[in-house]
This record gives sequence, C-alpha cells and structure tokens, in this order.
Amino acid sequence: MREPLHLRLLRLLRDLGPTSRAELADALAVPRPRLLAELERLVAAGYVAEAGLAASRGGRRSTLVELNPDLRFAAVDLGATSIDVEITNGRLEPVVAYAEPADIRSGPKVIMNRVDELLAKARIDGAYQRLTGIGIGVPGPVSFRDGIPVSPPIMPGWDRFPVREYLTREHGCPCVVDNDVNIMAVGEKHGGVAQAVNDFLFVKIGTGIGCGIHLSGEVYRGPAGCAGDIGHIQVDGHGPVCSCGNVGCLEALFSGAALGREALAAARSGTSSALAERFAAAGSVAAPDVAEGAGEGDVTCIRLIRDGGRRLGGVLAGLVSFANPSMIVIGGGLAQLGHILLAEIRSVVYRRSLPLATGNLPVVLSELGPRAGVTGAAVLASDQAFEQAT
Repeated sequence: MREPLHLRLLRLLRDLGPTSRAELADALAVPRPRLLAELERLVAAGYVAEAGLAASRGGRRSTLVELNPDLRFAAVDLGATSIDVEITNGRLEPVVAYAEPADIRSGPKVIMNRVDELLAKARIDGAYQRLTGIGIGVPGPVSFRDGIPVSPPIMPGWDRFPVREYLTREHGCPCVVDNDVNIMAVGEKHGGVAQAVNDFLFVKIGTGIGCGIHLSGEVYRGPAGCAGDIGHIQVDGHGPVCSCGNVGCLEALFSGAALGREALAAARSGTSSALAERFAAAGSVAAPDVAEGAGEGDVTCIRLIRDGGRRLGGVLAGLVSFANPSMIVIGGGLAQLGHILLAEIRSVVYRRSLPLATGNLPVVLSELGPRAGVTGAAVLASDQAFEQAT
C-alpha cells in the first residue's frame, strides 16, 4: 500500500531540508492544490514551518518550507555494557549526545531510570522543551508490534517489560522499540555506507552477534520480531554452552565475551606475549588488546581474529546463498578488529557462496561506527511521530 501523503511529505522535508512547494509537488507527484492543503494542515499541527525565500534564479523567488525547527527526537541505543543517547532536531542532526557505561543485566528499573535522567539532563541543558518522539534499541529479541523485549538471553529481568508504554507515559510522546541491530541497519541505510542499497545485511559483532536484514528498502523483522538472530546458529556441535542454553552457537564462539575469554587464556598460558604483557600491566585483557596485539604482529592475536572471522564468514556464506544481498556491512564493538577480521570474512564468504551471488558483493565496515544505533533510533522515532501527524 502506498504511504499517506503527509508521511511522505514529512520524510522528504526531513531528508532534504528547506524545499519549495513546487519542488515538493514534483517530487511527490501530487497536484499542487492537494499539496498546499496538506502543508497548511501540517503547519497548523506544528510539524512544518515557513523557511523564507529561495535563492534568486532571475525570476520571482519561491518560498520554502521546512520541518518545524522546534521538533526534537530522542534516540537511545542500549548495549549490553553501554547507554548512548542523542537528541536530534527534525532533520536528525545531533543537538546533544551522552554516552556512558552500563550493565544491561542490572535490570529495566535501573537502566530506564538512567535513560530518564539523561533525557532530563538534555532538557536542562536546553536541548529541547518537549520531545516529538523517542526511538530505542535493546540488545535482544523484540516484539516490534508490542514494543517489548521477549526472552532476551543477555537481559535478565527484561522479559516483556513494557519499554514503549513506559517511555510514552513518562515523556508524553510516541515511542518505538526495536532490536539494537535493526536500528543500526536503519541508521546505516539513512546516513551510512548503505544509503544507495535496498538489500543488505548489517552484522553487529559485540557482546552478542545479530544481523539486521534490510530487504526491498525495509527492515525484515519476521512475524515474531526475531529475524536475524544469527548469534544462535550452531557452528560447533561440541562447542561451549551459550547464554541461550544451547551448545556451540556462533555467539558462544565469537563475540566480545568469547574473544575476551580466549584472550585471557592466551595471556595466562603465555602463548601470546602481547596479551601476557597487557595482562601483567592491567590485570585483564579484552578485545581491544587483541586488536592492538594483532597490529603489532602477535601471531596468537591474529589467529584469534581469523578464527572468529572464519566462523562468522561461514554463517554469512549461508545467508548470502539464501537472501542474495547486495552488500554486507560489519559493525559493533568487534568491528574494531579491523581488516584482518574483514579479510577473513570476505575470504570465506567469497569461497563458499556461489559466484553469481558474490560477483558484486561488497563486504565493508560500517561508515557510522558507534553512531549507527542512535542514527537508526532517530529515524524510527521520526517515522513513528510522522505517522501520527494526522
């Protein structure tokens, strides 16, 4: 079904900025009287404002319209170990941003209270007077329809917590809740390396592993909202027990926690001098230490990254054969492992998938990096608010 005119119009102003009425009518392929009536309604509703005169082109200067400069969206990206919050204007340009460590396992009361505090701080700092919409991503399966996490393996206490209802009630505006990797895929499509691509996979490698599936210009979530949970595909029937309770999942063998565990074993055994030195100095080692060690040429660090890339590449090769994407984007905290990881993933995907599927298949790092999540959350927040601008 074709989207309503007001939604297409508001999205166009969001993405293009100040635009003349004539240009809007042409871009939307609607009669000018209908467009003018819709604009008049949106101005009255507080979503659109006059934006002055366009630059002179020799004739009568046309007037421009834009999204109301007072529109504000809150974008929240909850990770397993972090909270990122941005307040954006109507064009999704950041007004203020906050980032801090947090443990998602501390439960919804603690985490949501902290989100409220950060949003209150943004208001005190003058970032907004009222919010037009909120978008939030969480690191676990989400019922997109209901706005709740459902049995998230690494989020104890969050099962069916009413995230959308809570934020809507506390802040008096529409709210949309999605899985963290889905919002990253939306962000990368809006402002990253996948802007010109309608069919791509966004793979987040961090504390867990997930895949945002973007097909025909839209995120595919599945009927229950858990499409793309590739971290729980089994890759070793005799592997370690995963947080989901199964054995040998990809996430149990290659993720932030898994890599940290292997790095610690290598440091303690002395098989990696680079990791042993860091462990002696700091008392711990983690993924960044592996990346640094690999950069110094440490053989064990390089092997750990390649082993992870080979396992992930094997899973992605299956997805390429199944979905035939035009691009694969790698993001998340472990993307910092860089080109050793990327080269291994590419090697396996290109070797194990059919040439027809990989003949023109870029496998690239996220262009937005850590901002992919908040960017996508802001896009979803604006879409939700615009849909309700009736």
